[in-house]
Amino acid sequence: MGIVFVPVIAGLGTAQPPSASQDELWEGFFSRHFSGTTRSLAQRIFANSGVTRRQAAVNPLLEDVSDWPTERRMRRYQVEALPLGKEAVGRALTAAGLSASDIGLFIVCSCTGYATPGLDIMLARDLGMAADTQRMVIGHMGCYAALPGLGAASDFVTARGRPALLLCAELTSLHIQPSSARVDTQQIVSHALFSDAAVAAVVVPGGSGYALREVTAVTDTSTADHMTWDVTDAGFRMGLSPKVPQVLSKHVRGLVDDLLARHGVTSSEVDGWAVHPGGPRILNVVERELALPPLGLAASRATLDEHGNCSSPTVLLILDRLGRATPAARRVVMLAFGPGLTLYAALLDRQD
Repeated sequence: MGIVFVPVIAGLGTAQPPSASQDELWEGFFSRHFSGTTRSLAQRIFANSGVTRRQAAVNPLLEDVSDWPTERRMRRYQVEALPLGKEAVGRALTAAGLSASDIGLFIVCSCTGYATPGLDIMLARDLGMAADTQRMVIGHMGCYAALPGLGAASDFVTARGRPALLLCAELTSLHIQPSSARVDTQQIVSHALFSDAAVAAVVVPGGSGYALREVTAVTDTSTADHMTWDVTDAGFRMGLSPKVPQVLSKHVRGLVDDLLARHGVTSSEVDGWAVHPGGPRILNVVERELALPPLGLAASRATLDEHGNCSSPTVLLILDRLGRATPAARRVVMLAFGPGLTLYAALLDRQD
C-alpha cells in the first residue's frame, strides 16, 4: 500500500492595498455618487454594513473609475493585481519554508479581472516557478472560490506528494458602477461592502499547520438568479438578492452537520469558525442556524469590520486571524457562499 499524504496548509500570506474608512468613502465619494431619495437609502446601508474600514487598489477618493469602459478596467487589473499577488505569494512561501521552484501546482482564483497571459503565468515567471509547474485558473466562482481552490490543491498534494499554491486575488474597487447606471438596493449594498485583497496559501504533504480533512458543497440551482456577476460595458455589475440569507438558512445546517458527522465531530468541538461575511445578515443567519456561541463568529465580524467583503480571499483572511489568535483555533470549519446559489464548507484540524 502506498504512502497516504495528508494535505496541510503550511503557510498563509496576505497583501492588501491602502485602506480608507467607510465614513471617508461615503463623505468623499459615494454621497455624491447617489442622488435624491436614493442617497438617504444608501447612507443608511453604508452605516449598517458592519464595515469600518476597507481597502482599495483604485481608491475612489483619489481616482474615479466609475465611467471607465471594461477594457480600461481590465488593463488596470493586471497593473494592480500583479504586485499584490506577488506580495501574498512571497509571504506564504516564506511562512511554509519553501521556494517558488518547489511548487507543483499553482492555482489562481479571481472573478474581478481577466487577461491572457494572466496572473498565473506572470507570477510563475516573475517568482521563478519551475517550467513543469502545473497551473489552474478559477474564475467567476465569486466569494466561495477559495474553498474549491483548496480542494483542488488538496487533491493534487494527496495524489502527487508535492506542494501546491493557491492565490485568491480580487480588485472589486475596479467595478464601481456609473452614477448614471440603474441604481437599486442590490447595487448600493455591493458598493457599501466590497473591498480588495490578495491571500495565498501553501498546501504541502504533511507537517505542521492546518490539515485539510474535507471540502464539500451544496448548490441550490433553483435560486441561481439570486446572485449574479454580469460583465457589462462599464465593468462587472453585482446582483445580490435580499433572499440570499433565506436560502442559506435552508441549507447551511445540513451541510455542516453532515460534514462534521462524517468525521465524528460535533459543532461544540469546533473552536474556529471562518464564515464568509457576505454582510451582517449573512453572519446573523449562520450564527442562528448553527446555534453558535455569542463569540463564535467574532473573527468573521472583525474581518468584515476591518476589511469589508473581499470576495474570494476573505475566508482565508479569517483563517489567518484564527491561526494567529492566542490560543490559535485547533479545529476550524470554513464556510463561504456565492453564485449558484452555492454553499461550500471545509473542515480543518491544526497539527503541530
